[in-house]
Amino acid sequence: MQAIAYAAILAVVAPVAIMTWLALTADHAGLRNIQSNLGHRPRSGGAAFDANDQLASLAKKAMPQGYAAWLDKQLAGAGRPKAWPLGRVIMVKPLLALAGAVLGVLLYIADPKPMKLGLALGVMALCYFVPDILLRNYAEKRRTAIKLELPNALDQMLISVQAGLGFETAMARAAETGKGPLADELVRTLQDIQVGRSRKEAYVALAQRVDVPDLRSFVRAVVQADTYGIAIAKVLHSQAQVMRVKRRQQAEEHAMKMPVKMLFPLIFSILPALFIVVLGPTVMSIMDMFAKR
Repeated sequence: MQAIAYAAILAVVAPVAIMTWLALTADHAGLRNIQSNLGHRPRSGGAAFDANDQLASLAKKAMPQGYAAWLDKQLAGAGRPKAWPLGRVIMVKPLLALAGAVLGVLLYIADPKPMKLGLALGVMALCYFVPDILLRNYAEKRRTAIKLELPNALDQMLISVQAGLGFETAMARAAETGKGPLADELVRTLQDIQVGRSRKEAYVALAQRVDVPDLRSFVRAVVQADTYGIAIAKVLHSQAQVMRVKRRQQAEEHAMKMPVKMLFPLIFSILPALFIVVLGPTVMSIMDMFAKR
C-alpha cells in the first residue's frame, strides 16, 4: 500500500518539478538581448524573466567565493554548450537539491532511522553536485580529444604553410578539414580575430579555454614567433615533432601499464577458472578412487 502511495506522490511531484525547471531555466536573458538588439520590446512575461534573473543572482550569491568562476571554467572546457549557459547551471543546482531533499524526506518517512536520515542528506548533496560531475567529465573527455587531434592538426598546418599559405589561412584549412572539438576551437579563434581581436589575445584565449598543456605550449611558441619575427614554419615543424614524440611516449607508457593492469584479473578470474577446468576432472577421479577403497 505504501508503494502505491509513493508512486502517486511521485506522479504528482515529477510533472510539477519538470514544468518548474523548464520555466525557470529557459534562456530568457539571451532572448531579451536578441529582442533589444533587434529593437523589439519584450513580450508578456517580463516579470517572470526578472524573477528568473533574481533567482539566479541569489543562487550565485549563496555559492562559495570562486565557485561560479570554477563552473564557468568547466563550461569553457566543455565548449560552452548553447543549451547550458552559466545562469542555467546555477539555477538547476538548487532545483536538483530540492528534488533530492524531497526524495530523501520520502525515504526517511518510509523508515525513520538515523541511517536513512544520513542517506537523505547524501542524496540531496549528490543531486546538488550532479551538474558539476557531468560538466567536469565532459570537459575532461573534450580535452582528451583535443590532445589526440593536436598532432594531426599541426601536421596539416605545417604542410599548408610550407605550400605558401599564411598561418591563419593554414589554421582555417585545418579547421575545415578537421572534425571534433579542436576544429571548433580553431574556428572560434579565427572568428575572434575577424571581429577585431588581436592575434595574441585570440591565441591566449584559445589556450585558456581549452586548458591543455600541449596546446598551451604551442600557443606560447606561436606568440613568441609572432613577437620576435621567427619563421612560423620552423615553429610548426618543431612543435609537430615534439607532439609526435609525446604521442609515441604516451602509447609506450600505456603499453607498459597493460601487464600490471591485467595482473589482478588474471590472478583472481582467469587462473582459478583455468585450474578448475584443467585439474577438476583429475581431482574428482582421485576422490572417487579413494572413496571406493
